[in-house]
Amino acid sequence: MLYWVLKWILIGPWLRVLWRPKVEGLEHVPATGPAILASNHVAFIDSVFLPLMVHRPIRFMAKSEYFTGKGLKGWLSRLFFTTIGCVPVDRAGGRAARAALDAGKQVLEEGKLWGMYPEGTRSPDGQLYRGKTGVARLALESGVPVIPCAMVNFHEIQPAGAKLPRLNKRVHMRIGAPLDFSRYAGMAGDRFVERSVTDEIMYNLMELSGQEYVDVYAAKVKKSDKPTQGEAAAEKPAPAHTAA
Repeated sequence: MLYWVLKWILIGPWLRVLWRPKVEGLEHVPATGPAILASNHVAFIDSVFLPLMVHRPIRFMAKSEYFTGKGLKGWLSRLFFTTIGCVPVDRAGGRAARAALDAGKQVLEEGKLWGMYPEGTRSPDGQLYRGKTGVARLALESGVPVIPCAMVNFHEIQPAGAKLPRLNKRVHMRIGAPLDFSRYAGMAGDRFVERSVTDEIMYNLMELSGQEYVDVYAAKVKKSDKPTQGEAAAEKPAPAHTAA
């Protein structure tokens, strides 16, 4: 109930007035049934405006730090992310990552929408970075379509390090047609197949968002003290070959 109150009464109307969201391809989100919404991740507000504009609730993974803070700030953070349906994820990997995928699979089995950021973290500079294969594993295990969702100008609205989004730009999103990976049925766990599926998703996100693609993980760039420009040669991920 609190989710709908925030969306339609307390917060949503103000967001619509201030940033006048423009969404292309909203018809690609199914009215019923499970699907994975795979989005690029350039700003904190990604997790706010996509659920605001999609007519159905979306459950997301969120880093566990959002749920473990102390004091009033920590309590407000837990309240917010719990209210919007986020599931805490320990991004250290291993079993925690598997548990997060299992949570996503359960949501999909219930016929709901599950949101994922294949890059694993926010882009440090507005470019699109290499996708992690968790989204492919979940798509292949669940057999549901993947819907690419591109945040087009969010890096300009809320650059890295900015606590609040700017008011002088209109939010713009593009949602692509569902991607069907049924041709890979039964091949979950094959790392080559999962990389192919992930690259196809990232290729679609690159086409929708207009971002430059960099074939390294964003988390690696963030850990480096070197400038992000020139870390790796930018190249387009090749779309997976469709079986005849």
